[in-house]
Amino acid sequence: MELAHSAYSRPLPNVNLKLLSAFMLVAEHQSFRQAADASHRSQSAVTTQIKQLEMQLGVALFHRTTRQVSLTHEGKQLLESARRAMSEVELGLRRIQEAADLKRGRIFLSCSTTVASTRLAHILALFEQDYPGVEVYINELTLSEMLDSVRKETVDFGIGPVVDAPEFDFEEILQEYLYALVPDKFMPKAKGAITLSQLCKMPLLLLSPATALRTSLDKAAQKLGLTLQTKYQFSQAQTLVSMANAGLGVAILPGLVVPEQPAQNTHTLLIDTESENTNSTQKEPVYLTRKVGLVTLKGRSLSPAAMRLTQIVRKRIGAGHDMTPNPKQHTLP
Repeated sequence: MELAHSAYSRPLPNVNLKLLSAFMLVAEHQSFRQAADASHRSQSAVTTQIKQLEMQLGVALFHRTTRQVSLTHEGKQLLESARRAMSEVELGLRRIQEAADLKRGRIFLSCSTTVASTRLAHILALFEQDYPGVEVYINELTLSEMLDSVRKETVDFGIGPVVDAPEFDFEEILQEYLYALVPDKFMPKAKGAITLSQLCKMPLLLLSPATALRTSLDKAAQKLGLTLQTKYQFSQAQTLVSMANAGLGVAILPGLVVPEQPAQNTHTLLIDTESENTNSTQKEPVYLTRKVGLVTLKGRSLSPAAMRLTQIVRKRIGAGHDMTPNPKQHTLP
């Protein structure tokens, strides 16, 4: 069978990728001169490559006239096959490059301090299990600093509050409630929730004005004609917790950093805005929330390693965090 096969078949010509690339350029442009310009080579060099390819195949690939270059029937067949072959080669090279990136790539990300201090460690530990060779560099930043880092492309992506900023793409990955950590001396019989008007009568412990949480809180108060009474403000949420536990004021915090076991002399209360609206017909309270998302610059694609990390962030960012409070357990005091 092997002898019969060799008797009726010829060995295939040794056609290299350079010859095929030159052929595809001439076919695409229907011009030897334009193909030469596109490949930054001389027209005579491209013509020589096409003649070499035609000699190896034993057929003419182009009809040549003084005005036009067009494909022969055999040329059309080769172009179709060459396009499929090049597509497969490019796909293979891309897969190899992606595998290499996942083994020894680098990721740069910026993250809000509240997310970094509560969620990032578990996410990075999971990522490191599968991709130990990838280096991850992290900056804990305020919202404005984080957006600036994404804008300047010094990081691959950010994780932080979702805001209205058209030059960025925000993908919401978490919605969390805002809470008031109220010392017993300010509201001994507190239960479940507190209104904004009640909070505005108390000394407040707030994050700095540079944070998105502070901005959304100020807007919510202004919408109701209220003014927040700031006693102390800090850049770290954990500082607010310790200050509230010491009885120095009422801390307003995102749900991610609210202690699972608050101090005995403090109450963890949802912040209700619905009861402030006397014209509202809704029966259920409306609690203050904020959205957290993945932040990228519009039009920018992520590296394979960065894409894998964002997949883990999507799946694990809310793990173990209760984002659906029971209204029956959060009645106003």
